[in-house]
Amino acid sequence: MAEVVVREGESIESALKRFRKMCEREKLFSEMKRREFYEKPSEVRKRKMKQARKRLMRKIKKKNRNKKK
Repeated sequence: MAEVVVREGESIESALKRFRKMCEREKLFSEMKRREFYEKPSEVRKRKMKQARKRLMRKIKKKNRNKKK
């Protein structure tokens, strides 16, 4: 859980900005969006397979780029 202590003389806006950055680093917002609605197990499998395919394609493209050089 992200926690920010407001420093002496620090504005609320800058503390809020630090909090948002911390949340982004911990991927809290993406986790909240993902859990906003129930996802059926079949949808979870489809999403994971799609991510795996995307990773594989990225890896293949990177490998092909290195061969051309």
